[in-house]
Amino acid sequence: MGAIPDNIPKLYRRIWREVRSFRWHLGLLLLLSLLSIPVTLLQPLPVAIAVDSVIGSQPLPYFLRVVLPAAITGSNQAILIFAVVLSVAIVLGGKLLGLTRSMLQTYTGAKLVLDFRARLFRHAQRLSLSYHDSKGTHDTNYRVQHDAPALQWIAVDGVIPLVTSAFTFFSMLYVSARIHLQLALIALVISPLLYFLSRLYGQRLRQQWRGAKKLESTAFSVVQEVLAAMRVVKAFAQEDREQHRFVRHAEDALWAKLRLSLIEGSLGVLIALTTAVGTAAVLYVGVRLVQSGELSLGNLLLVMGYLSQLYKPLESMSKNVASLQGSLTGAERAFTLLDQAPDVVEKPHARPLQRAKGAIVFDRVSFSYDGDTQVLHEVSFSIPGGARVGIAGTTGAGKTTLVSLLTRFYDPTTGQILLDDLDLRDYKLSDLRNQFAIMLQEPVLFSTSIAENIAYARPGASHEEIVAAAQAANAHRFILNLPHGYETRVGERGMRLSGGERQRISLARAFLKDAPILILDEPTSSVDVKTEAAIMEAMERLMDKRTTFTIAHRLSTLESCDLRLAIEHGQLVDLARTTTQERSR
Repeated sequence: MGAIPDNIPKLYRRIWREVRSFRWHLGLLLLLSLLSIPVTLLQPLPVAIAVDSVIGSQPLPYFLRVVLPAAITGSNQAILIFAVVLSVAIVLGGKLLGLTRSMLQTYTGAKLVLDFRARLFRHAQRLSLSYHDSKGTHDTNYRVQHDAPALQWIAVDGVIPLVTSAFTFFSMLYVSARIHLQLALIALVISPLLYFLSRLYGQRLRQQWRGAKKLESTAFSVVQEVLAAMRVVKAFAQEDREQHRFVRHAEDALWAKLRLSLIEGSLGVLIALTTAVGTAAVLYVGVRLVQSGELSLGNLLLVMGYLSQLYKPLESMSKNVASLQGSLTGAERAFTLLDQAPDVVEKPHARPLQRAKGAIVFDRVSFSYDGDTQVLHEVSFSIPGGARVGIAGTTGAGKTTLVSLLTRFYDPTTGQILLDDLDLRDYKLSDLRNQFAIMLQEPVLFSTSIAENIAYARPGASHEEIVAAAQAANAHRFILNLPHGYETRVGERGMRLSGGERQRISLARAFLKDAPILILDEPTSSVDVKTEAAIMEAMERLMDKRTTFTIAHRLSTLESCDLRLAIEHGQLVDLARTTTQERSR
């Protein structure tokens, strides 16, 4: 038998740190679980009383003779009625106790998972884009949704029943020993074997669970990926292909689960066989003791009743140790997400920033996503506040990467970027990003109302401010023509609106944010000429007195810019400044 892996105690300590804020809930839950032990101990008692003291001539157990009045102890009929009432009371008390425990268990487990999921989600949002680009959002989604409940399964559904089962086992063993020591020792012989079986299978199950969860995550990723790209899938009529891809991965996960089920089932068979042998041995010896007059029939029934209760916690502990392996694997995966450190971090004493002037300097900036291939190489330029910068280049040249460095979605590999003569990394991260308003080629909307989408830039904005932003973006008129006006829900990713309407909502959001720096990533490339004119007219107002970065494929579309940058293969190949006279032509 191998030793317990070093990471298991460490994992349990970390789980405790996560759940200790619920220690009073867990403590009360444990207390209620332990209170069920006396109820369990009392269950065989009414039968033993009826057999020995009503049918037979044995006196009542001493503790009952002390507490019960003579009117009951002196009459067989009264003792029978007492046994019947006691039987009902034990069942009723046990059920009421179970209901209370179940309610507390449900609340504690659900709240524990909610808090842990919220923490995982918060951390996932703070991880760098490079992490999500490499891992994919589906893996993070799976860990938040499916691995986070592992804490509940361990702390609430695993450890507490395990502790309760241990207390129950020793209680049953003690009572059985008080009745007949030899029978108790015979029953005890099998417990080491059950322990070794659970240890042996636990290691194997944990390894299997790791593989199964990874396969499940892969199948889940196919669903998420296809649903997100449904228009492309339908356009190329690839539904059957994606279906087969999903089924292939799902079947791999299915077979992994079947292997797990086989291992758990074989453990269950071995546990049942072991306890059956123990029960048979006690029955054989017990009957011989009754025949020899060393043990009453009632006490044998009592011992056999306790024996079934004695082996239940042993079986429960063995099965819990086995099923716990899946939960430990889930907790391990969730903690791995929490342990991921963001690439972009805020300095301990970062400087606050209210509103930037917008002067920006790129000083020999290079960047690589993977540490090997450079996406930007030694890019240097400077612009004053309020200037308009055009960035042109072919697809993949590094244009979007350049502006992503401005907002600290990534940090430069080498070099530095200055905002108002201070390195971006010296500012508070949230303050820095509040200096930017971004409009993308494909605007991102949430499946809420138009008003909420506009107010995403400033959640506390009044309705009047939202309307004013929409008017500035030339969006107010089409919004009023919608069935519910500003309360119209836009659907997932805004798909109930046209591309031009989505772009104007995005523009209104930028107006409402009123940031001193704008980033425009080809915002009019996918709209018609009439819509483009309306958007451009609104954008001219938006760009007034703001530092603006506009991305385009061709320099000719950037004639109104003060500075035009041409990026090719990550290098600045051309830098042209235009005069006021040239821009007015």
